[in-house]
Amino acid sequence: MIIAVDGPSGSGKSSTARGVATRLGLRYLDTGATYRAVTWSAVDRGLDLDDTAAVAQRARELELEISTDPGHQFVIADGTDVTAAIREPRISAVVSKIATNLDVRKELIRRQREIIDDAQNSAQNPGQPGGGIVVEGRDIATVVATDAELKVHLTADQDARMSRRGAELESGSVTAEQLRDQIVRRDADDATVSQFLVASDGAVTVDSTHLSLEEVVDVISRLAKETVPQGRES
Repeated sequence: MIIAVDGPSGSGKSSTARGVATRLGLRYLDTGATYRAVTWSAVDRGLDLDDTAAVAQRARELELEISTDPGHQFVIADGTDVTAAIREPRISAVVSKIATNLDVRKELIRRQREIIDDAQNSAQNPGQPGGGIVVEGRDIATVVATDAELKVHLTADQDARMSRRGAELESGSVTAEQLRDQIVRRDADDATVSQFLVASDGAVTVDSTHLSLEEVVDVISRLAKETVPQGRES
């Protein structure tokens, strides 16, 4: 099955989706990492991020490998392991410029769908890993995986989202101002090209404000098991 998880920054999408994938033995795709990888590549090459055509061409040319193993995540761009680099504040500060580039979105959505199709095909072949995939990001239920059997809109109030992202402050990697920018400004920017602030048609809203990660994983895993059609459960 395909489980689509979308929602605003700091709602816990990544940790939750990885947890659900691990719990149910599914693959996991962090679509946001694909945008960050393109951002890293564009910055690394010194491209003008406002040059939408040049950045879109970079997205099309980029050799990208992204892990779908929830227990071992990595991102490799043009042969370079950028797993840590794409999370740096300098990338977070400008990734919305890439995410709002419609031609980049078109290319990355194409790639994301290929990964999803591969997970589905593997599920149909005995002996192959995976039995579906948990996909998380901004517009998963509305654009990337509209045929997902389970669509989850994961949300939380702003204070909770700020608090969760605030863990990054402990290492001094971001300032309070950068943190608010990541939560508030990025959501506002990204909302101009994708729908993730409200639940899509057919999506189940899960409010994680007062729930632990384990409790959210429990809720979504239960929903997934209830959603699997009769005869398809393994």
